[in-house]
Amino acid sequence: MKQMINIALPKGRLGDKVYDIFEKIGFECPSIKEANRKLIFENEKKGVRYFWVKPSDVARYVERGAADIGVAGKDIILEYEPDIYELIDLGIGKCRLAVAAPKGFHDDPQQTLKVATKFSNISQKYFSSLGREIDIIHLNGSIEIAPILGLSDVILDIVETGTTLKENNLEVIETVAPVSARLIANKASFKFKNTQIENIIEGMNSFLEAEAKTKPEAKK
Repeated sequence: MKQMINIALPKGRLGDKVYDIFEKIGFECPSIKEANRKLIFENEKKGVRYFWVKPSDVARYVERGAADIGVAGKDIILEYEPDIYELIDLGIGKCRLAVAAPKGFHDDPQQTLKVATKFSNISQKYFSSLGREIDIIHLNGSIEIAPILGLSDVILDIVETGTTLKENNLEVIETVAPVSARLIANKASFKFKNTQIENIIEGMNSFLEAEAKTKPEAKK
């Protein structure tokens, strides 16, 4: 029997897209598409075991060795700084981390800036790099309403289309970092299951190269 590779996938649309890539490069697991509430699926013949976890938890599963590899957003990697290897930028789930404020906002550097965010670590590092004194208000959701209600001056959050910001009379004032899904690996697993992991990396790189060639800009 093949040595199993444990793969943590983020629940939701991103996870579905990621699994499709694994399937296309030859690491399919048909039971994962069955209508059930199971969280763990395996294909012994292919030597893969997949499990669904909350997106923000993928890096922890990988860091602790419960998963050999996984897919996590760059935002999660920057926030939690897990001790893992970042292997490939999959180029999906693209968005950005940004600072947004009410339209017409003027920052007074003499005052402590109140920042509402779920990315406390990223916020602290980013504003420290600017020499800006801040008061972090850690929230887990509905961050856009914090400035409206006077809880914060600005927010630091994920921005995809910007529609939610516009609907709440907010606008991006600074981009902090681009975000996309990354293939990550547990450091010990990368050493002891290197052949299997390298096969996955090779397959993914080939897939991404082929995809890039089919994009309109690549044909110009």
